[in-house]
Amino acid sequence: MNMNYGFIKVAAAVPVVKVADCFYNIQQMERLSREAAEKGVSIIAFPELSMTGYTCGDLFGQPFLLEQTEKTLQILIENTAELPLLQVVGLPVAVGNKVYNAAVAFVQGKILGVAAKIYLPNYSEFYEARWFTSGRDAEVDTIELCGQQVPFGTDLIFEHKSVSFGIEICEDLWVPIPPSSKQALQGANLLINLSASNELVGKNTYLRKLISQQSARTMSAYLYVSAGFGESTTDVVLAGNGIVAENGSIIRESERFCFDQQLIIADVDIQRLEGMRRRTTTFLSLDKNLDLKCRHIPFSLPVTEGNYPLNRSVNPHPFVPSAKEMHEICEEIFLIQVSGLAQRMNHTHSQTAVIGISGGLDSTLALLVCVQTFDKLKISRERIVGVTMPGFGTTDRTYNNAISLMKALGITIREISIKDACLQHFKDLGIDSSVHDVTYENSQARERTQILMDIANQTNGMVIGTGDLSELALGWATYNGDQMSMYGVNASIPKTLVQYLVKWVAEHRIEKHAKEILLDILDTPISPELIPADTNGDIAQKTEDLVGPYELHDFFLYNFIHNGFAPRKIFYLARYAFAGIHSDEVIKKWLHIFFRRFFAQQFKRSSMPDGPKVGSVSLSPRGDWRMPSDASAAVWLREIENL
Repeated sequence: MNMNYGFIKVAAAVPVVKVADCFYNIQQMERLSREAAEKGVSIIAFPELSMTGYTCGDLFGQPFLLEQTEKTLQILIENTAELPLLQVVGLPVAVGNKVYNAAVAFVQGKILGVAAKIYLPNYSEFYEARWFTSGRDAEVDTIELCGQQVPFGTDLIFEHKSVSFGIEICEDLWVPIPPSSKQALQGANLLINLSASNELVGKNTYLRKLISQQSARTMSAYLYVSAGFGESTTDVVLAGNGIVAENGSIIRESERFCFDQQLIIADVDIQRLEGMRRRTTTFLSLDKNLDLKCRHIPFSLPVTEGNYPLNRSVNPHPFVPSAKEMHEICEEIFLIQVSGLAQRMNHTHSQTAVIGISGGLDSTLALLVCVQTFDKLKISRERIVGVTMPGFGTTDRTYNNAISLMKALGITIREISIKDACLQHFKDLGIDSSVHDVTYENSQARERTQILMDIANQTNGMVIGTGDLSELALGWATYNGDQMSMYGVNASIPKTLVQYLVKWVAEHRIEKHAKEILLDILDTPISPELIPADTNGDIAQKTEDLVGPYELHDFFLYNFIHNGFAPRKIFYLARYAFAGIHSDEVIKKWLHIFFRRFFAQQFKRSSMPDGPKVGSVSLSPRGDWRMPSDASAAVWLREIENL
């Protein structure tokens, strides 16, 4: 098994079956298992009662069918014994005078255990209690099957290194407390469901939600496989569903109503799930009276040889919502920002909101938040004081956009040049103003912050911070300059998301005459404008030329903080996410810079102002991220150098 980077490759196999023809069915199953093994799959699951077909009806009461099922199981086990994968198949199992709807897990000729279905539907179109006994009524915990003595019951968890899986069968998922919940609390991070769910209008939508929700609630990977073509259509139709979900998200899904066999392969991230469970301290906060005893069955998976592709998508922009969710999520984020600022304005009895307007994206978003806040509080926009502070690097484009936007939004405009003050400051310090070093740049940022703070004092107001999450991560802010404010509305908004929020506001929340200005701001290069413009009057200091592409840094940030991944795994995923966009050398270069800056700049985050958390990542020292400012990055940097 290739567990490099914490992934395990699993498969949902939907064979075409012939009802009651066990020999035909195992041939299809063997073919799918061999195909899966060739593709590097470690664990494969087949549908409920797939060896006989789910729709056998009263044939399940025929001893001959049960005998043939066990014989064909033996053949399947022997024929696939050399394959380096674990198989889970559904079949009826006779134990004494009872028949159970069961799942058998086996690997390389050895049966690991037999899991019995607990909840037998016996309503509407279902008649399972007519043929089967619930697993909770079993009187034995070991049975003989195919000449092997094997564990049997409803309390089995199978374990190999960091992979731990449990099995439930179809209806078990639909009850208020599914068996998989118990299994997850006992350590199972992969939950397998063998199903034969018939199709009804709207049922599939509910099923997908059910699977997603269970994988989220249990912080697990959920492998679901349901019977399909070939099952009897006397009264119902089964469409064949293969679904793999991970912590609330469906990462792979089969075609429904397909007339051919299907193999749905996905890499599930066991390492990520384990990390999430460790960080979520309530996960194991249980009622001591709950009976959660399970039998843990160890097994070994052979090493899968070969370099197989990653069977899952890797989102290059993890902070950015999908197109389908864009409107809803942008609205929610914007309202969180607005609500946070509204409460702070009310609490402090501030008469004004003072904000520096540069003509760039961050200050634009912060201004739009202020405008919406004042509108909702029924306060005149004139009490928003927008301050443009031209400096040595200010271009006509950003200056004109700043002035035009403030006019379009109807706020109070103040223009205060920082040039003379900075030149006097340079003179006082004996600095050569032609040397554009860090002192030259930071003095401008601190001068602007001083002006904003003093205007806030002058107007009994509050300075609204404009810095975003990406800048906080990289420390791309001047300490006690633009790093400081009285409330930072963008503190949890990454740079890759800012532009989408501004565009959303332009389209849905602002006057039409301001939209054109916002669109030009969206098209402006990101820059602090602390270095004089070039000979054409254009921006000379482009942030991404200096610290790297923000799409890379936001990708690194999300996977480091939210997922807890090491540099080696982040690099591995980045290569998939940015294939054809950024070379390996470029990714490695900026990954090194990200970790070097992230550790070195913690002191700025340790004293950051208040601001609302809006997403899954926040760097507030009072919230999500508490790291010593003198922590060493050596281990992380060494791993990057060895990539």
